[in-house]
Amino acid sequence: MLSSSDFASASWELIVRVDHPNEEEQKEVTLRVSGDLHVGGVMLKLVEQINVAQDWSDFALWWEQKHCWLLKTHWTLDKCGVQADAKLLFTPQHKMLRLRLPNAKTVRLRVSFSAVVFKAVSDICKILNIRRSEELSLLKPSGDYFKKKKKKDKSNREPIIEDILNLEGSPTTSGPPVSPGLYSKTMTPTYDPISGTPASSTMTWFSDSPLTEQNCSILAFSQPPQSPEALADMYQPRSLVDKARLNAGWLDSSRSLMEQGIQEDEQLLLRFKYYTFFDLNPKYDAVRINQLYEQARWAILLEEIDCTEEEMLIFAALQYHISKLSLSADTQDFANESEVDEVEAALSNLEVTLEGGKADNTLEDITDIPKLADHLKLFRPKKLILKAFKQYWFIFKDTSIAYFKNKELEQGEPIEKLNLRGCEVVPDVNVAGRKFGIKLLIPVADGMNEVYLRCDHENQYAQWMAACILASKGKTMADSSYQPEVLNILSFLRMKNRNSTSQAASNNETMEMNPECFVSPRCAKKHKSKQLAARILEAHQNVAQMPLVEAKLRFIQAWQSLPEFGLTYYLVRFKGSKKDDILGVSYNRLIRIDAATGIPITTWRFTNMKQWNVNWEIRQVAIEFDQNVSIAFTCLSADCKIVHEYIGGYIFLSTRSKDQNETLDEDLFHKLTGGQE
Repeated sequence: MLSSSDFASASWELIVRVDHPNEEEQKEVTLRVSGDLHVGGVMLKLVEQINVAQDWSDFALWWEQKHCWLLKTHWTLDKCGVQADAKLLFTPQHKMLRLRLPNAKTVRLRVSFSAVVFKAVSDICKILNIRRSEELSLLKPSGDYFKKKKKKDKSNREPIIEDILNLEGSPTTSGPPVSPGLYSKTMTPTYDPISGTPASSTMTWFSDSPLTEQNCSILAFSQPPQSPEALADMYQPRSLVDKARLNAGWLDSSRSLMEQGIQEDEQLLLRFKYYTFFDLNPKYDAVRINQLYEQARWAILLEEIDCTEEEMLIFAALQYHISKLSLSADTQDFANESEVDEVEAALSNLEVTLEGGKADNTLEDITDIPKLADHLKLFRPKKLILKAFKQYWFIFKDTSIAYFKNKELEQGEPIEKLNLRGCEVVPDVNVAGRKFGIKLLIPVADGMNEVYLRCDHENQYAQWMAACILASKGKTMADSSYQPEVLNILSFLRMKNRNSTSQAASNNETMEMNPECFVSPRCAKKHKSKQLAARILEAHQNVAQMPLVEAKLRFIQAWQSLPEFGLTYYLVRFKGSKKDDILGVSYNRLIRIDAATGIPITTWRFTNMKQWNVNWEIRQVAIEFDQNVSIAFTCLSADCKIVHEYIGGYIFLSTRSKDQNETLDEDLFHKLTGGQE
């Protein structure tokens, strides 16, 4: 038996500060504990000593010096390493956080500061009714990010507080009764697929969620366009190095908000981080589609991604159309018209799937490898030579292009055979000028070979462009995505095509429009307002009949077809190099880019990657590819963990399939992105 003096020597005093929700100041509580007392026992003693009747279930211990939560309540203090000098804080795990959404709306909601960010984002997306939370993450912007916005708010003489959508009662712990992350083929549609309005019968699902029908509309509908002055205020011409610095703020998905120094009620950005948007479905994704559209819209307006003037006008026309439909009070409600029996729809889907669409010539399709053969013009840029295109006979088969002097020689040896697997494909198009070009950057041992092809008309361009895009991913024209890709390119070209036969826009419409709201400030400076309005309205004729959700999806598709789409930039120093380069990370490849000129130097595909790891001591990422190619680099504009997580995250997202029961393998995500730290 121990005497009381022996017991006293084995125990010691532990000071714990307590966060009282209703009081300004934290109170200190002194407990007498021993090393074999478990964390749960410490919390029990604390609550008994505080002696305040309230719900303490959300409270946990935070260890300030070690910057970690003590969440394993069965561990003893000795096992945790807690001694008398430990500074512990007894605080709620869920705290308020302000999130700026892609549509520039700020929501204030209760978020877990103890769960890893991957889980916290999943809970946030459940509240906001956004499926596929793995595509989004939280970004901590640089210090001056919100200051600019405040200046803008003052000029509008609007208090900032009014712009905040308060979802304080949000049940992040339990989530809504039916999680929007779930989805089955026979699930009742949550939104009308044409107008994007919430289907009122299903809004009862969100009865426990703060996302009422009104709040849902705020998130699912486009905001009115910003004034040209506000746009000019926010616009900053950015070099690739500037863009790289913007990406330094992504939070680590494997650690909690508290561990990353995020304070209660701090403002963060919720953004789509990974540019692979899986299974976008208007029936369930009105909020997701709208937020995606808004992120694309701001990227275009603030020139975070480059596009031609012709493309800028299409984006402007679509924005004008969407804002017009969003503002019109009499947005038609198609919900009643389009009610189709779900079982009927599922059966007809199954029928089409089983029949495999057209049954004609099935055997012929299997044995026949598709190929393209036609006259195209080719040009290889060389110094001091003007652009001179020369016509050849081209044959596109599998993932390669071969060209011959003329059609008669196609059975012999080609002049050259270009293997397009892993190449960069860039459109070089001006529809008004009848120019349909394809720029190919083909990887070779010492960099990239540049080749330009020129087509005669839209149809030829769409077929060859689609074939090049698929070949760059290692797919042939036999792939089921080839025809949809051709149609997608053609529909984008038709939107660019100015409709000369259409009626000229009325003067009233030109007067009403504020064209500078729909284009980047740099583009607005080049044209007179009236001239710009006329050109936008001219482009609008091609999209004027589109329903609201289709117009947003078309905008997203057009954004996805831009050459720079989905590239996230980081400033790095490659091993053995004496100068800094830009590393572009995309959903399927890494690109080394010259920081001064912006010209791609080399491309590496994820499909050729054998392994990658991080040397945490020297903060270096090392990657091995097929054919004994290996690269290593240190990251200068951000922590190497951020770049490592991007690569692992994209590989994780490529494992998703519609057959999965919509449950994400969170362990696999952390395994691929954690880097065995």
